[in-house]
Amino acid sequence: MADVRPDSPPQPPVRPDWWSKSLAGVLLGFTLAIALSGLITWLGPGGPAAINKYQFTMWIVAPIWLGVVSFCFLFRSGLRAWLWLGGANLIAFAALLASRGRLPH
Repeated sequence: MADVRPDSPPQPPVRPDWWSKSLAGVLLGFTLAIALSGLITWLGPGGPAAINKYQFTMWIVAPIWLGVVSFCFLFRSGLRAWLWLGGANLIAFAALLASRGRLPH
């Protein structure tokens, strides 16, 4: 049985925007992880044609994604999580497109 004392302060309620933060982390975190793994592939040593980069690129997505999902709960609100992660996605995909354009075909 739980120890409930009448003189203990009430527990704060769960914040109502945790769903928004969670969705931002899962959805935008995945796209950010894909863009960052693409950047690692294009800008890493050996260029995009290095055969040993395929496995690393595939496996690096999950740790990046989980890191972003964990980090998204540090935002003050769900809206801030969506805005910051959306901006990070725009920057990451712009950098990915810019890096692909600078390599010889």
